[in-house]
Amino acid sequence: MDDELHERVREVIASVPAGSVATYGDIASVSGAPSPRLVGRILGEDGHDLPWHRILRADGTPAPHLLDEQLQRLREEGVVPDGQRVDLRKYRWRRDTDDDAGPGALF
Repeated sequence: MDDELHERVREVIASVPAGSVATYGDIASVSGAPSPRLVGRILGEDGHDLPWHRILRADGTPAPHLLDEQLQRLREEGVVPDGQRVDLRKYRWRRDTDDDAGPGALF
């Protein structure tokens, strides 16, 4: 993986605002990463200073080893999970299409 892609993934993750979530696949799509797994790898190795807790699996759940801390951090930001799952229809990050300050819109 090149440094440019690595930094682009970090930039997209950093742009997910409080009160919103995105999936690993969303971040891969916006950043041009070849897979959601690469996004997870970057977060695992170099995500300590990013809002990592806002990134979820495709079904709206955190990774099992992060479950309690991740859901607590999301609750503190106003994201109310339904059990151990976040309703992606309600909380999924949507970037304004007019916003050209960063990577493109998710939708």
